[in-house]
Amino acid sequence: MGKQAMALALLCAVLLAATADDAAAAASSCNPSALSACAPALFGRAVTLGCCASLRAQQPCLCQYKRDPANRAYVNGPAAQRFTRACGLTQMKC
Repeated sequence: MGKQAMALALLCAVLLAATADDAAAAASSCNPSALSACAPALFGRAVTLGCCASLRAQQPCLCQYKRDPANRAYVNGPAAQRFTRACGLTQMKC
């Protein structure tokens, strides 16, 4: 194996390890209680900037919440769709 091929293989291994670390870090930061800023909007109040910021921060976790029976109703319900539109987020595709 030439030096260039070995360097490329090493670079790929480092990138794969970094990607796995990023995915693990994202999964470990999933916390449904971080969405508590959206609680008033569940009861008809306006969607706030704080709610939108929380949704953006937790967006990588929403599919995980959708699979969790304890959180499914909040993520799938009409309020969640309203939040998504109000915050300008794309619809999640799980």
